Amino acid sequence: MSEEHGKARPRHHRVRAAAIAVAVAALAAGGFAATQANAAPRTPAAASHGRLSITKEYFGSTTEPYTGKLTKTYRYILTNNKGMSVGVLSFGGIIQYIDLPGRNGAVTDVTLGFKTLADYVSEDSPPVTANGGPYFGETIGRYGNRIAKGTFSLNQPGQGKVTYTLPINNGVNSLHGGLVGFGDHVWNQVGFTAGKSSVSVTLELTSPNGDSSGAAGSPGCPSGCTGYPAEITTDVTFSLNNSDQLSIHYKVKNDSSNLNTVVNLTNHSYFNLAGQGSAAGSAYGQYLQINANKYTPTDTTQIPLGYNVAVAGTPFDFRTPHTIGSRISDVSASDGPGVPAADNQLLLAQGYDHNWVLNPKTKATTGPDGLNLAARAWDVASGRALSVWTDQPGVQFYSGNFLTGTLVGITGDTYRQGAGYTFETQHFPNSPNQPNFPSTELAAGATTTSTTIFAFSSDGI
Repeated sequence: MSEEHGKARPRHHRVRAAAIAVAVAALAAGGFAATQANAAPRTPAAASHGRLSITKEYFGSTTEPYTGKLTKTYRYILTNNKGMSVGVLSFGGIIQYIDLPGRNGAVTDVTLGFKTLADYVSEDSPPVTANGGPYFGETIGRYGNRIAKGTFSLNQPGQGKVTYTLPINNGVNSLHGGLVGFGDHVWNQVGFTAGKSSVSVTLELTSPNGDSSGAAGSPGCPSGCTGYPAEITTDVTFSLNNSDQLSIHYKVKNDSSNLNTVVNLTNHSYFNLAGQGSAAGSAYGQYLQINANKYTPTDTTQIPLGYNVAVAGTPFDFRTPHTIGSRISDVSASDGPGVPAADNQLLLAQGYDHNWVLNPKTKATTGPDGLNLAARAWDVASGRALSVWTDQPGVQFYSGNFLTGTLVGITGDTYRQGAGYTFETQHFPNSPNQPNFPSTELAAGATTTSTTIFAFSSDGI
């Protein structure tokens, strides 16, 4: 799962009152698609080392696709006692920024993002174009990554096998839920807490049966799209603790009593531990380690070939640390056994944009909440480091290949190749069409949960 992930370039409840400050600005006037926020500007500075806190502020209004109504959005600011701060938006369940101290105490934003709601509506995953977008920080659903040709089949109770079709928004495939995915919706706040050890906000979105359907001739649906089966309710909880761990907990309930569906949620934050406004290509100099002996090669449309290959002897071998850029141009190297020469992986994706098959959890790779290690990254100069822990079977490492300098970030800098990278913890791409891959099916009436933790430090790994 990547930026716009294709050859097309992007267009431009409980509240403890004594512990939580809530600041909500007045609704801005006007009937624009997205009105501007009156939220206070944020300027990362020296770490304040205050206390755990969570605040809420108005971030603008936009049209909610499910209702067609102008709807308020909010920014939730989670802060710990070490000076780390995270901004989460109710629009798209987006992580807008992560302010993180470095070795010298200086704080910088280590995720790529936009400044205003209008930027997110028009640029992040715009629903009016089939070109996709960067998906900065979004909660991705219903299905993260690609589904081949936007079609899959499921066995339904009393119906047998039923075929479903989705909007095509990435070459010949459906990506990240289609033209209007979870990142294009306004989520509802259903939890807002401050405890002794962490602060959190829970956002909820109910996706109707037939979500992403479309009439014949509508964008992405030349022959019509059925959309996803079954109504589902998704809760995503973002939590920050004093150990600089940002936890994302997903809970999905299939509300239907007679329809199965597929679900694959992830977060699409781009990281640059030197700071999101750093020089072009700076992320290429950061070190990466991935806990995987195998990865999933793809065809020319970036759909998995259906099998996994060993990373040994290929540029995809990050079992020991390498800088991201050290082998990204090595298209002469083997892509692994059985990968056709015509499907040169680094050429097809213009860099790394692949699913790594995580190794089984061991004592050495067991981390917070009993999760398995997915990946580590660190920036030598600043000392900032990131460890990714998850209960998912795979992680999509994407090196920002389709950032072309056409997008202006949160502090006025343009984003180009090498500006950031993603760790999208996930089930494998196109799993509904690959019976040998881990299943993403959610049965009627069933509930599934998943957790990923982004654990940061300011003094290296």
